Amino acid sequence: MDWTLELIVVPTADIDRAKRFYLDQAGFELLVDVNPGGQFRVVQLTPRGSACAIALMLKEESAGTLEGLHLAVPDIEAARAELVGRGAEVSDFFHFPDGQQTPGLDPERRSYGSFFSFSDPDGNGWLVQEVKRPAKAG
Repeated sequence: MDWTLELIVVPTADIDRAKRFYLDQAGFELLVDVNPGGQFRVVQLTPRGSACAIALMLKEESAGTLEGLHLAVPDIEAARAELVGRGAEVSDFFHFPDGQQTPGLDPERRSYGSFFSFSDPDGNGWLVQEVKRPAKAG
C-alpha cells in the first residue's frame, strides 16, 4: 500500500497576505480558494511540479511555528535566482561538511548537499535543497 503526503497545513495570521506571498514571491500555484461561509476558508496552493500542497489556516497563535519545510529542486542556483527575481528574501547558499553549516554550495554539487532558506511573512521556515534525480524514461 502506498502512503502519500498530500497536504501540509501552514498557520498564518493573515490568509490574504500569505496567499499573495506564496503566489507572487514563492511562485506556488493556486488550487482552491473557497469560503463556504462564516470564518471558515480553504486556500490550498502547491509548488510547481509537487504532488503535495499546502493549506493556509488562519491560526494567529500558531503563525510562524513551522520550520524545515523542504522543497527539492534540480538546479538550486536557478531556483534561488527565480525567488530573488520575484522579490522574495532568501538566504545565501550553504552546505554541511562534517555536519557543520558552512557558507556556499556543496563543492561537489552532490544531491541533498546544497541549500538556501526563506520564510513566509509569518515566519514559517522553508529550506530549498538541490536534488538531482535521474531522468525518467519516456
